[in-house]
Amino acid sequence: MSKYLFEVGVEELPYKFIPMAITQLKTGFETFLNTYNVDFKNVKVMATPRRLAVIVDGLSASQPDVEKVVKGPIANVAFDENNNLTKAGEGFANKNGVSKEDLYIEDNYVYAKIVVKGKDTKSVLQENVPVIFSKLQGPHFMRWGNNDVKFSRPIRWVLSILDSEEVKIKIIDKESSNLTNGHRFSTQNIKINNPDEYIEKLREAHVIVDQEERKNKILELTKIEADKLNAVTKISDDLLEEVTFICEYPVAVTCNFDEAYLTIPQEVAVTVMETHQRYFALYQKDSGKLINKFVTITNYIGSEFENIKAGNLRVIKARLDDAVFFFREDTKKPLESYIENLKGMTFQKGMGSVYDKTQRIINLSSVIAESLGINDKLDSVKRTAQLCKADLATNLVFEFTELQGFIGSDYARVAGENEGVIEGIKEHYFPLNADSETAKSVEGQIVGIADKIDTICAVFAAGKKPTGSSDPLGVRRAALGIIKTVLEHNLKLDLSELIKYAAMLLPVKAEIQKEVEEFFVQRLIIFLNADYSKTVLEACSSDSAGLNPCKDLCDYVLRVQAVTELNDEKLLENANRVLRILKDENKNEVSESLFTIQAEKDLYNALKGLTFEGDYNAYLQKLIQINPVVTKFFEDVLVMDNDEKIKNNRLSLLNTLKNKYIILTDFAKL
Repeated sequence: MSKYLFEVGVEELPYKFIPMAITQLKTGFETFLNTYNVDFKNVKVMATPRRLAVIVDGLSASQPDVEKVVKGPIANVAFDENNNLTKAGEGFANKNGVSKEDLYIEDNYVYAKIVVKGKDTKSVLQENVPVIFSKLQGPHFMRWGNNDVKFSRPIRWVLSILDSEEVKIKIIDKESSNLTNGHRFSTQNIKINNPDEYIEKLREAHVIVDQEERKNKILELTKIEADKLNAVTKISDDLLEEVTFICEYPVAVTCNFDEAYLTIPQEVAVTVMETHQRYFALYQKDSGKLINKFVTITNYIGSEFENIKAGNLRVIKARLDDAVFFFREDTKKPLESYIENLKGMTFQKGMGSVYDKTQRIINLSSVIAESLGINDKLDSVKRTAQLCKADLATNLVFEFTELQGFIGSDYARVAGENEGVIEGIKEHYFPLNADSETAKSVEGQIVGIADKIDTICAVFAAGKKPTGSSDPLGVRRAALGIIKTVLEHNLKLDLSELIKYAAMLLPVKAEIQKEVEEFFVQRLIIFLNADYSKTVLEACSSDSAGLNPCKDLCDYVLRVQAVTELNDEKLLENANRVLRILKDENKNEVSESLFTIQAEKDLYNALKGLTFEGDYNAYLQKLIQINPVVTKFFEDVLVMDNDEKIKNNRLSLLNTLKNKYIILTDFAKL
C-alpha cells in the first residue's frame, strides 16, 4: 500500500478560511478517490497559517481493471449474409480492441465484453489533485502576478510525492517538487524523501503541522504558565481555534498589566484580552477572580521574551486606558439617567426608538409576570425592564458593543440596584448562542422573553421575516432563546396570547399572529428533533387537528414524550379510521335514545368515563384500554345508516371519540 503527500505553501492565510479549507480538502480527496475506485484507508488534512497539507494513507497501486459490456450496431449491419464482419462491424471491433470471436449477439444487437485497464494511482493523482485544489472556496479570494485564477493568498511552493517518487503537478503558477519550508525563521528548502518523515522534519524546523497537536500544545503550555501562578484559564473553543490557526510553532509567554485595571468590569478587561488581542485571561484558582496577568501565544523561535512582553503590555494598556476612562465617565451618573438618551437611537425603521422598545418591554414583562403568578417579583421585573437597554447609550458599550448587558449589570451594581435587577439586566440577553446557558434569575427570564418576542413581532410586522439567507436582527436565535428559557425553567406561558399582545403594542399594525406562531413551531421542531422523531413532533403540533404548541410549550413536550412511547397498532388503526370517516366536524349532541345497537351504547359509556387528568402517559393507556370497544363498534355498526337521524347520531358519537384522540396527537400523521 502507498502513501501520498500533498502540500501547498502560501502567504499567511486568514484564520477563518483554514477550517473551511481542511473540510473541503478532506471531502474533495475522499470523493475523488471513491469516484475513481482507488482504494485508500485514510485522508488526513493538516494546516497552519502558511501551509495546507494532505496525507492519503493505504493507497492501492492502481485502479482495478473493469469489465464492461459495450453495445454495438444491429446484427445485420455488423455481419453480412456470409456471417463476415462488415465495415461497421470491423469498426466496432477495432474501436474496442476485440476480434470477431469476442463479439456476441443479443436481442438482434452486437455486443462485446471488454476489459478497461485501471490507471496507475500516480497518473490518477496527477490528473485530479490540481482539480480538487481549484475547487476550494472561501471569502475574499485574490489574484496575484499574471494569474487569472484566484486563491485566498499567493502560493509559494507545492510538494507532491507518492511514497518516494515525485508526482509532478502544477497548482496555479507553481510546479511541484519534493521540497518544503519550515518556520519563516527556521530551516528552508527541506527535502522530503517520503510522506512518513514529513511531520517530524517540519517539527525539527519549528512547525507543528498537525492542528490537533498544535491545539493540545497550546493548552499544555498555557496550563504550565497558569500553574506557576496558581491560576486557571477559561479558554473558549472559538478563541482556541483562532490562536491555533495563527501560529505554526506556539510558545506561551506570561505578561502583566497594572492591577489598577481590575477596577473596571471584569468582562471588559477579558474582552480586551481575548476578543481584541487573542490573549488568554488568567483567574485565581480558588476565587475565580481575574488577575492582572495573561498568557499570550507567540509564533516565536527563541528564549528572549522581554520585547514580546513590553509590546503586548503597550497594546493592552492603551485599550484598557480607554476602558477605564469610559467607565469612570459613565459611572459619574446613575444608569437610569441614560434611559432618556435611548430616544435618539432607532430600534428599526418604522418600529420606533430603543426607548419605545423599552416601554413595550416593560409592558410585556408585566403581562408575563402576572400570567406566571410572580407577583412578589413584579416591581423588580419592571425595574429590570426599565433599565435593560440603558447601557446602549453609554460610552463603554459604544466601544465594546459585544458587552451590552454585562456593562449595564455592572453599572446597575454601582448605582445600588437590587441583585435581581443587576442579574436580570445581564441575563435578559441569554442565551447568547445555541449552546450557552439560559437566564437563571426570574427577572432575566421574563425580561428576556419580552425583549425577544417584541423583536420577533417587529421584524414580522415590518415584512422582514427570515429567509434561507437572511435573519434580520437574529430572530431565529431570539425564538430559540425563548423556547430554551421556557422549557428549561418549565414556564407555563401562553405564547399565542403573548404574540397577539406584542403585535398590538407595535406602531405598525399587521396580521402576523399565524405567521409568528408557525415560525415558533418550526424552530421548536428543529430544536427538539435531536431527541424526538420529526414525525411525532409534527403530529403533536398538527394545525389541522387544532394542536397549537404555542399555547403551552412544556405541555407540548409532555405530549411528544407520551406519543414517542406509543406502540399499539390497533390504536393507530382505530384512530385513523375515525379520522377518515369524519371529513367534516359534526357538532351535534349525541342522543342515547337513537342508539339501536349495543356496541353504540358501550362506546358511548366508555367515552363518558374517558377523561384527561393531566398525565398524558396515563391518558394514552386509557385510549389503549378502550380499543376493544372501538373495534367492536366498527364490527357491529354501520355508521352510514339509511336513517338520517341515526347516521348523524353515530357521526356525532365518532366525533366525540375523535376529540378524545386529538387531545394527544394527530394520529393521521403518525
